[in-house]
Formats: sequence, C-alpha cells, structure tokens
Amino acid sequence: MADVIPVPSSHLTSVALGKSYRNGANCVEVLQGVNLDLRKGEFLSIIGQSGSGKSTLLHLLGLLDSPDIGEVRLDGKRIDHLPAKTRDDLRNRIFGFVFQFYHLLPELNLIENVLSPLMIRYSTWEYWKRRHELKDRARDLLAQVGLDHRMKHKPNQVSGGELQRAAIARSLITEPEVLLADEPTGNLDVDTGKGIIELLNQLNSERQLSIMMVTHDEAIARRAQRIVRLCHGQIEYLREKVA
Repeated sequence: MADVIPVPSSHLTSVALGKSYRNGANCVEVLQGVNLDLRKGEFLSIIGQSGSGKSTLLHLLGLLDSPDIGEVRLDGKRIDHLPAKTRDDLRNRIFGFVFQFYHLLPELNLIENVLSPLMIRYSTWEYWKRRHELKDRARDLLAQVGLDHRMKHKPNQVSGGELQRAAIARSLITEPEVLLADEPTGNLDVDTGKGIIELLNQLNSERQLSIMMVTHDEAIARRAQRIVRLCHGQIEYLREKVA
C-alpha cells in the first residue's frame, strides 16, 4: 500500500468533514473527519462498498448537503457556509453533476434537458436574447457525446448509455471547473460503462476538467489517475494510477 501523497496545491478540498444521520433513536456516523484534495485537472476515483459514505462525501463537496463538522474549500476559500443563494450559484457555475440515475426531466427532449441549467442561470429575457447561441452550444455538446441524432428524443426514447451521455452534456453546458460523478456507470452494462469512462477520460485530458468519481467497481476506478478508498466513513489510502 502506497503512502498518502501530499498535495501541494488543490482546487477542491475537504477538511475534517463529518456527517451523521438519525435512524430512529440511533445516530449513524457516515463520515468521520475526512480530509481529501482534488488537484486541478485531476481525475480522481473514490471507491468503497455501499454505505461507506462515498455519495455523501460527493454531495458535501458539491454543496448539495452541509457537513455537521469540517469545511469544504475551493482554492483555499471556505464555501460550505456561504449563503444559500451563493451556494446555488456555485453549483450552477463551478460544479457539474452526473448521477447514477441520470435525473433528466421526462417532459423535455435531450437538447432541452441539456439547456435546463442555463434556463436556471439566466433570466427569461436574457435567455431569450441568447437562445440561438445557447442552443448552438447544446447541439455541439450533444454532438461531442455522440447524440447529434437524438437531440429531439425524450428520455424514454433512448437507451441508458445515451441517457448518461446526455446527462454528461448537461453537466458541461455551464462550463464547470469540477465534474462530480456519482456511480456514472452503475446502471449500465459493461461495454456501455467503458464508453462512459472513456468519455470522462477524454474530457479530463482535452479540457483539463477536474473530475471526482465515486464507484464501487475497482476496474472502473483504475481508469482514473488517483484512487481513494473510503471505508466506514474514513479515508483508507491514496495511490497513483499504475501506468
């Protein structure tokens, strides 16, 4: 087992993060003082069994939830305690999210789903003024993920792999600095899952997009540059990818 590798400069950092939940009269500690760095331009995998706290950690780092103790920092500045509106803005501009269950809106077609974060970002008037430019950007992204022939299809008209590719395009429309992927291959067959990981590697290489991915699959995790194991709410080890 390799030693923990010091990180001289990081983009996204957790500092002694702790999170617990109530289950009736019992208090379940999910995270216990987690310290973790995502380097700028890095592809990092977090592996661990179900219930180890992987998704909880990702949600805290992406400001989808708040820690009980500890801090989340972006370029050295604490962000988890900011006002709700500021955190909403950070989620819309800094973070991109990819989930296991896609979370596409069933009433919208794929290009409308990809555009939905920008519909939230801009006022109705501003979105209308820029609608042609924004639609062109969405079309380009869908083409980049191999869905130029599916733009007008609704989610119930495409495959699981195509849904995940559309979700990735949606996460990129805001031009995020950090992509947080929660079991992005969990609902896919092996070959389709490999295609999604290849796409994430391509985004990381070509765009220098920082990616943090949680997975229970060690074969998938090994495609990243660095691997972190989370066990019982604590970091067990870090290691670099073996070339």
